Amino acid sequence: MFTKLAATLRYFKDAVPFRLVPALITTAVLLTLLLIPAPEGLAPKAWTLVAIFITTIVAIILKVMPIGVMAMMAIVIVSLAQVTSNTSKGAIADALSSFSNPLIWLIVVAILISKGLKKTGLGNRIGLMFIAMLGKRTVGIGYGLTICELVLAPFTPSNTARGGGIVHPIMKSIATAFDSDPAKGTQGKVGTYLALVNYHANPITSAMFLTATAPNPLVVDYVARATNQNFHLTWTTWALCMLLPGLICLLVMPLIIYLLSPPELKATPNAVSYAKEEMAKMGPLSFKEKVMLGTFGLMLVLWANVPAMLLGPSFTLDPTVVAFIGLFVLIITGTIDWDDVLSEKSAWDTLVWFGALVMLAEQLNKLGVIAWFSAGMKAAIVASGMGWLPVAAVLVLAFVFSHYMFASTTAHISAMLFAFLTVGTQLIPAEYIVPFMLMMTAGSGIMMTLTHYATGTSPIIFGSGYVTMGAWWRVGFVMCVIELLIFAVVGTTWWKLLGYW
Repeated sequence: MFTKLAATLRYFKDAVPFRLVPALITTAVLLTLLLIPAPEGLAPKAWTLVAIFITTIVAIILKVMPIGVMAMMAIVIVSLAQVTSNTSKGAIADALSSFSNPLIWLIVVAILISKGLKKTGLGNRIGLMFIAMLGKRTVGIGYGLTICELVLAPFTPSNTARGGGIVHPIMKSIATAFDSDPAKGTQGKVGTYLALVNYHANPITSAMFLTATAPNPLVVDYVARATNQNFHLTWTTWALCMLLPGLICLLVMPLIIYLLSPPELKATPNAVSYAKEEMAKMGPLSFKEKVMLGTFGLMLVLWANVPAMLLGPSFTLDPTVVAFIGLFVLIITGTIDWDDVLSEKSAWDTLVWFGALVMLAEQLNKLGVIAWFSAGMKAAIVASGMGWLPVAAVLVLAFVFSHYMFASTTAHISAMLFAFLTVGTQLIPAEYIVPFMLMMTAGSGIMMTLTHYATGTSPIIFGSGYVTMGAWWRVGFVMCVIELLIFAVVGTTWWKLLGYW
């Protein structure tokens, strides 16, 4: 009997397109959560959505099936459970609502545009230039990518456009030049390390400048409102306060990632001469490379909002509009063709899974889960009788690590930041309010380090296949903790020297 049962299980395991044990664990998680009564203050449908969200994350972590399939599972369950609407028509409309989100299409189009860098050879040329300048060691290339991020950050209000649309294609080209390719199973040579550096430079620079990512102006508004207009973060104030701790984070980040995820190819003594020889073979820029370069220049100018600065706010363009302009230019000039667009599987895969996660995060907010969580935290803090310093630490940590529940920085900040800042002003002495506000401001960028769906940049870089999910989450958690410590120690000291408290 046991032999037949074992044979049946083996057959079933081979026949089904999912991993059986992780699937059973995930199912058990869902059923257990559904059997637990809804906590006080939370509607049953909201608790059901929490169960669906947690189950989806568990399924993704355990790799039950490809992430796109798990995302589709979430869409199906939300539609069938009708937790967001009383009709299946309304439920499926809610489940698919995020696919009209401009941020998601910005990610997709950025991936499609990066196809042009590879096809024209411009990406390879740029990669060879970096190798020629800094290529004696892999860590040197990592610092080159970090510097590139830092230079672009003040002028690129979309961190997705910057990290995913500009720097990431360069990173991929450099990795390819060293024959580090996920398709060949050689991503560990240099690609995994460079992809992690490429990504982790992005949240740090996003925290350093008011104009480095879209939700930062919202942070400014919330800080001013929470302090009754007593503390305003101007562009200069923000940059000055974040300068020293941010630069230290950028300085140590490539080294820490080098320890956490060391590249197989550490020293590249012949890389500089190799790069120069290869650039000589490529000759001068081709017409399509010039078009690609010009398109990037156009997008950078528009992403930096230069027309609006010169001609007025009516010339402001949404970052997604700019991305579509760039893609259209590449298509009509023949730099890439429609078949290239259709064949870019990673873009369409990202559209499905990231869209589903954004939908879940948005619906959690709409059903009051986030507000319930914030109110519960305030009550618990007050009841605990903690001193102001532990209270400040708990608020910062809870806000940052609750980003595991969000697939959008803007959504997280919109849903929770003002509530946390308000609680802080009520429980922290007035003389320490400003450093608390600045720590929360820094945390709104640092929290993007955590997951592969944390912000628009992450699915682009994760989708390129250089980093496993386990490595991404492990490195993300460590970097988040280290960066928070740097801001807590160096940042508060720096702000004290500047006279802000």
